[in-house]
Amino acid sequence: MRAPILAAALLAAGMAASGCYAPQLLRLQGGLDSLRTQVDTLSARDAVAWQTLSDTRRELDSQRDVLLSTRATSTSSAREVSEALARIDGMLEDVMAKLRISNDRAAPSAPSTAPPAAVAGPGANTLYDQATQDLTMGRYAMALQGYRDLLVRHGASDLADNAQYGVGECFFAQAAFDSAATEYAKVDLQWPRSDRVPASLYKLALSQERLGRAAESRKTLEELVKRFPTANEAQLARDRIGIVRR
Repeated sequence: MRAPILAAALLAAGMAASGCYAPQLLRLQGGLDSLRTQVDTLSARDAVAWQTLSDTRRELDSQRDVLLSTRATSTSSAREVSEALARIDGMLEDVMAKLRISNDRAAPSAPSTAPPAAVAGPGANTLYDQATQDLTMGRYAMALQGYRDLLVRHGASDLADNAQYGVGECFFAQAAFDSAATEYAKVDLQWPRSDRVPASLYKLALSQERLGRAAESRKTLEELVKRFPTANEAQLARDRIGIVRR
């Protein structure tokens, strides 16, 4: 597997750039370690898994060459190294997402007598924990897929409202405020009694503000204060629109 070679190349590029990219390199190294673990445990149980594994090797080989060509020399600029790291980061997230999906498909399913309504696959807690970890680590595409998988497979679980809020967080973190506003609004529409509603309303208001919709943002903040006056987000809303709590 080429992951160790790619990791070494990443470290070499980071050191040559005088340590400016240490956070990126650490995140990429962690992703590579996770990728290597998944690949090591993924057996070629069917054509899909084997093809994914082959594609992964080819993509990592290609990106290794890119990094080696951008190693800091007298003609390599800091910008070139930074752009190369960003490309590798995106490629790594895509490859790991493919591996996870392939691994789920390749896993053998035991005979079951459960009714047709039962949903196979990872449980709600597993999906939520993994998606939240991905979100925390900045792996937004994987986090988004995880939250949406939970909503499809376990839409009636106690974690569904949290997953919907997580979808909004994925878009907000990437400055996709239009999509973020749409997803945050769904929390209140579908789970009006959820304890996530105050936070979702506040983040909805922030998204509207970023989109230049000041009047809508203020209206959302006022609704938050009116409906949930004791929530922590209500105080943040008061501070933002200058409402003094009585």
